[in-house]
Amino acid sequence: MIRIAICAPSTPFTRDDAAKVAAQAAKFPGVELHFHEQCFASEGHFAGPDALRLAAFVECANDPAFDAVWFARGGYGANRIAADAIAQLDHTARNKAWLGYSDAGYLLAGLYQARIGRPVHAPMPVDIRRPGGEAAVRRTLAWLAGDRSGEEPSLDRAHPATAFNLTTLAMLCGTPLMPGLAGHVVMIEEVSEYLYAVDRLLFHASAHLGGIAGLRLGRVSEVPENDRPFGAGLEEIVRFWCARHAITYLGHADIGHDAANRIVPFGLATA
Repeated sequence: MIRIAICAPSTPFTRDDAAKVAAQAAKFPGVELHFHEQCFASEGHFAGPDALRLAAFVECANDPAFDAVWFARGGYGANRIAADAIAQLDHTARNKAWLGYSDAGYLLAGLYQARIGRPVHAPMPVDIRRPGGEAAVRRTLAWLAGDRSGEEPSLDRAHPATAFNLTTLAMLCGTPLMPGLAGHVVMIEEVSEYLYAVDRLLFHASAHLGGIAGLRLGRVSEVPENDRPFGAGLEEIVRFWCARHAITYLGHADIGHDAANRIVPFGLATA
């Protein structure tokens, strides 16, 4: 039996959505979910105050009864607690998988930097709200049960990989949470950003990615229309900044803020 703790380091979840996710989990008899009560707390933007979100994460992480910690959703807020949370983890946490994406990338990055367990870019419980979201939730549940068919197809045993929301990656750069990514294939995705904002984020992020094995572009969705055209498409923008910093552009990755989001375990592929 794989036992998974679910907490919300950023924004709140709902009990109705938790019930829908639990219904999907019932199709996997070897997987057991435990929603921490903190998931349903609310204080302004956040799933409870920083202290509550921090305590819930540490409780789930250090509990030997759980094999993995699954982040309920993104939003904004994980960065506010990430460093303090990671500093409180004990030896039990080193045996766990950590799953999420988007704002959860702050925690995934910090855990990877500290070499604690196996961070994994993966669909989250909140994806149950998307059209086709049941399949996204099942993809993560299947991965936890040992099925690797939902992983991003470009993964290989030659180069370790990571995957990040571009805004999250840009904000990580230069902070203690940022792992060393030399030799890695770095995959990026984004949602709800103007093209000029994508360009600006890559200006900063690409300057911190020297020595990586290459960059892959996931989906950039829900791009707002600016009052004047930017004049370059998404791939052109990425190629521009890759060329500026001698980064190899490797093409596309099957990740994004959508139900088709594939799974990317951080590090080397294992199968």
